[in-house]
Amino acid sequence: MTKTDYVDDPRAPKPNSLVVGVTTFVQDDRGRVLLIEREDNGQWALPGGGQEAGESTPAAAVRETVEETGIEVEVTGLVGIYSHPGHVIAYDDGEVRQEFSICFRARRVGGELRTSPESTQVRWVGPAALDGLDIHPRMRVRIDHGLRGDPQPYLG
Repeated sequence: MTKTDYVDDPRAPKPNSLVVGVTTFVQDDRGRVLLIEREDNGQWALPGGGQEAGESTPAAAVRETVEETGIEVEVTGLVGIYSHPGHVIAYDDGEVRQEFSICFRARRVGGELRTSPESTQVRWVGPAALDGLDIHPRMRVRIDHGLRGDPQPYLG
């Protein structure tokens, strides 16, 4: 399935769904950030996805991270809540979501890097290398907030 992101675009389709999404901000002992290259749009992103029924939101972040990267994590905090109504994500099956994502801070507890059907590449990326990657601006905001390490989570 492919997706198209619209941010403050008057041509964006109207949302028809709101899904609890999660992303996970993980750094290794060298300060590099765990990123995936998404299969659906070719952009680099924090690992993440949708929360499933019967699952807690932090458990969804742990599951999505290991599914997409092979890295096992433990949630340690909250980077922020991202719910900009002008960010609309249109999927080729007709679903159009309004952005709603909770970004967790986590630490690695095991696993080895590997790709998945949702990730064509998985890497630890140094902060200086981020500008050379194709990262959606709304995802880059989450990464930048995670790197800043603010004591209070972003709420917006």
